[in-house]
Amino acid sequence: MYGYENREQNDWTVKKIMKWVGGVLGAIVVLIFIFSGFYSISPGYRGVLVTLGKVDQKSYVNGVGFKWPFVSSMVEMDVRTRKMTEKTATYTSDVQTAELEYTFTYDLNSENVHILYETVGMDYEGKKLIPVLNDVLKDVVGKWQAQDLVSNRDKARVDVIAGLQDRLDKRFFQNITFQFINIDYSDKFEGAIEDKVIAEQKAQEAVNNTKRIREEADQKVISAKAEAEAMEIKSQALAKNKGLTEYEAVQKWDGKLPQYMLGNSVPMINLGK
Repeated sequence: MYGYENREQNDWTVKKIMKWVGGVLGAIVVLIFIFSGFYSISPGYRGVLVTLGKVDQKSYVNGVGFKWPFVSSMVEMDVRTRKMTEKTATYTSDVQTAELEYTFTYDLNSENVHILYETVGMDYEGKKLIPVLNDVLKDVVGKWQAQDLVSNRDKARVDVIAGLQDRLDKRFFQNITFQFINIDYSDKFEGAIEDKVIAEQKAQEAVNNTKRIREEADQKVISAKAEAEAMEIKSQALAKNKGLTEYEAVQKWDGKLPQYMLGNSVPMINLGK
């Protein structure tokens, strides 16, 4: 009798424990179900809602919201300004290898990130940006000779931005900027450029010296010609007017009589009429 009562009591205890455990497990499942329905999107991001593999056709702003538990997921897309610093190599028009280091910045169009995710995926830089950027750099750099590219890097930069704006999908990418950090060539080629520059500077210096000497010679010729013409005019004037000779002599006389004179006349002074 006592054994039967003990069994009943034990069975009741087990059932009570199982019921309690079941309630706890059920509560946990419910909590998991509820919490899995919430999503959170961080500042600087937009959300893409995917339900059973289907992308919802809108971009979700940052904040907290509710989605279908277990069957929906929220993918965060970074819409802050993105900056890439890369290196690549391409050829100039004179077939020199230019080693380029550059920075490239852009913004994602936050209203269309769901389309970008659906059509391209998260690796949109590797699939869309880098190939287009490399093609644009190849086209722009290929128009310049190696020596000219260095001194015209700002013009090349403007051409690169224009090319990117023309070829990148405007639905996804905006506010594009580009800047060359460095343009390098082989040591041999850079040495040849330096030698060429030095030779051009020396040649220009020689040209400038030649011009200077020629101008100085021209000035001397002009001066001598002017002096000769002046003497010719003066000679003609003296020949026509002999009294002018005496007048010139008086103008140059310092007022002192010579210490020795021949005869009784005073030089250069006519006391007649």
